[in-house]
Amino acid sequence: MKAGHKEIVFRKIAVCLLWMTLMTASSYGQNRKIFPYPMHKKELPNGLKLVAVPFDSPGIIAYYTVVRVGSRNEIEPGVTGFAHFFEHMMFRGTKKYSADKYTAELKELGVDSNAFTTDDWTCYHNTAPANALEKIMDLEADRFQHLEYSLEGFQKESKAVLGEYNKSASSPFSVLVEAEHDAAFSTHTYKHTTIGFLKDILDMPNQYEYSRKFFDRFYRPEYCTVLVVGDVKPNAFFALAEKYYGNWKRGSHTVQIPTEPAQQEEKILTAEWKGPALPYMLIGYHAPAFSTTGKDKAALDLLGQVAFSETSPLYQKLVLEQQRVDLLGAGADDNRDPGLFDIYLRAKDGKDLPALRDEILATLEEMKANPVSASRLADVKSNFRYSFAMGLRTPDNLANVLGKYIQLTGDPEAVNAAFELYDQVTPADIQRVAKQVFVKGNRTVVTLKGAKK
Repeated sequence: MKAGHKEIVFRKIAVCLLWMTLMTASSYGQNRKIFPYPMHKKELPNGLKLVAVPFDSPGIIAYYTVVRVGSRNEIEPGVTGFAHFFEHMMFRGTKKYSADKYTAELKELGVDSNAFTTDDWTCYHNTAPANALEKIMDLEADRFQHLEYSLEGFQKESKAVLGEYNKSASSPFSVLVEAEHDAAFSTHTYKHTTIGFLKDILDMPNQYEYSRKFFDRFYRPEYCTVLVVGDVKPNAFFALAEKYYGNWKRGSHTVQIPTEPAQQEEKILTAEWKGPALPYMLIGYHAPAFSTTGKDKAALDLLGQVAFSETSPLYQKLVLEQQRVDLLGAGADDNRDPGLFDIYLRAKDGKDLPALRDEILATLEEMKANPVSASRLADVKSNFRYSFAMGLRTPDNLANVLGKYIQLTGDPEAVNAAFELYDQVTPADIQRVAKQVFVKGNRTVVTLKGAKK
């Protein structure tokens, strides 16, 4: 159903008011939180964390289960891809609710349900009627504690994962990223992308017993947070959580993620592409992990916008004026461990790649040599805050934002700490971080080579 004119106007006014509140706090230096809604938190004796965020969305809630387990946790050789694999397997059913019955229950309730996996976490999310909270909790608590699947079901799903890998491999950019991570990391599990190494995916049908071990290790309450945003009463939610999750047994498994040593030499490689393709280039530098205390990652985020966003001089020159490039951008994901700051481009002519690479390196040298102007930095910070405010529209938007910070730190309040750091970043911080990160020996460069037409 389309929103009426008045409703659209009211939504715009609400967003503008929120934006004005955020910017007023920034302008006058008040200690206001970037996330303007109250967070109610509780932890059960078994280690399961609960977060409720009441939000003005009558009759609607977002129900997220944040599992702080991703491909980062896959430290054993030969069995990458299992964090992503369980994103699939968690829909296979239990004794109480078979896969078909689970789907039918959600359909009857009108629930939109899905899941995703990244390097650092797996997320199961539902957008649902508020009056279905207890039923959803029954369904979710049951599959997290009592998932069942046969060898046949396991092997069928592993073939679906292979199909997903092949689909992903049809994207030139996915091929670039896979090659870059494999080359840039020697020790840390960020060496493989979320979906895993191809050789491990091909062997996955033979790893039924390991899959059981993986589930037993990580699908435990101490790795999980249940987050409900929207038309929710926190105390009622906490009581229901005690009822449905209270008997979930805490695990004992801990994992030691290997530390990546400093890269000493520049790595240059070419990723092969079977068909014709436009020329791509990906330049990656090892970069700091997400932090709520140190400014390095925050400074790097702002640098990426200053130097490579659509308003940057380099973008204006290469994309708009000279039209040598039709895709240009940069940035680093918020990761629990040090990851990569990537600069990517797609050129019109492959012969131009060396010159374009020099343009990028010259831009980085400029960031190292001269501090960004205070006015330019202020504009970028304002855009960060504006973009954040514009994203706080629905329970699902809010839950997705908080889920990200829960997976990074275990605490949704990290969102406020992160934006406080952005406010504190100075031109000198950006220049300092540029000098630390953009060093030749810290660099991996990957170009895509397509077949000749």
